[in-house]
Amino acid sequence: MVHALSAPLAAAASVPGTLTGSCGDNPGIACRLAWDLSHSTTAAQVVKVYLAGPVGRGGRIVFIIVVALIIRAIAHRLINKITERAAVSMAPGHPGSAVHRAGVAVHLAGTERREQRARALGSILRSAVSVLVFGIAVLLILGVLGFDLAPLLASTAVLGVALGFGAQNLVRDYLAGILMLVEDHYGVGDTINVEAATGTVEAMTLLTTRLRDVNGVVWHIRNGTIEAVGNESQGWSRAIIDYPVAYSEDLARIRRLMEQAAGGLYRDRDWRALMLEKPEVWGAQELSSKEVTIRIVAKTEPMRQWEVARELRARVKSALDGAGVVPAGPDTIIITAPERGPLGEAGPPGEPEAAAAGETARPGAPADPGSEPAP
Repeated sequence: MVHALSAPLAAAASVPGTLTGSCGDNPGIACRLAWDLSHSTTAAQVVKVYLAGPVGRGGRIVFIIVVALIIRAIAHRLINKITERAAVSMAPGHPGSAVHRAGVAVHLAGTERREQRARALGSILRSAVSVLVFGIAVLLILGVLGFDLAPLLASTAVLGVALGFGAQNLVRDYLAGILMLVEDHYGVGDTINVEAATGTVEAMTLLTTRLRDVNGVVWHIRNGTIEAVGNESQGWSRAIIDYPVAYSEDLARIRRLMEQAAGGLYRDRDWRALMLEKPEVWGAQELSSKEVTIRIVAKTEPMRQWEVARELRARVKSALDGAGVVPAGPDTIIITAPERGPLGEAGPPGEPEAAAAGETARPGAPADPGSEPAP
């Protein structure tokens, strides 16, 4: 019974001069309106092919683009909120953002670099979301236009594999740059040590790092080639001073003098703002037959250790000089007086005082200017 009814319907649908014969089984509004007005198969076909079809595909394409833009805007807004929250979580005024020492608030170093890092990660995430959303939108639009996506996706996969093998170093550099940002190895303004050079980071991208050394030379280093990096600007720094004194000096006395000099520096308000802790005298660092090297250290703000070391070194020298302590060194020459006899005479003849002072008498030369050599 079903087959008997479907056959006449199919035949009627294919008969020219009817609505279904001109516009198909599911006639659109435009084709139906053209048929109702003209009852012309040609007019209905023209409207269907050249008007209804392009307008319908155009409407679907516009709908896909609008949806992609909405999704992208929502994702970007969410990423911005997350990154802004991460950037201000350690800003001044937030609990835990400052360390109070004697009523003076010393803000933790790294607030600015944390904000830069959050913004950089936000930019990366926004770019990734845009590529993903618009990539899917392009595939959907190609499907609406009638392209067969299966061969396209297959060829894209093959092309991706080929590019992956051909651009391994480039992919490595980008991945290394992302990991450096995520793990906060360093940032713009930091002084870092890498195998190639040591300098201040001027710019950092996902592909390369640009730094300038002390001579003004600009170095461009690929992120994928950086296996180990030392950051001198992160957290805190330490000023280290090794001061040599003579072996015969009283080390306990030297330690007290150095602690007094360090305490005077720490009590100075201007210098105390650069130090995180009071300088410490660690004691004897090296020992030789002529001298003892005493080490004194100070924990400072990042990159301020050199100026603190210079001032601390000057104050230690003043304290030791004021106490009569003479610094020793590897080139120190100790001069001893000649031995005296019981009546105060000089030593045996032939041993002039110059020899006792470290000089060597020439054979046959007079011991004193103007004197005649001994017979």
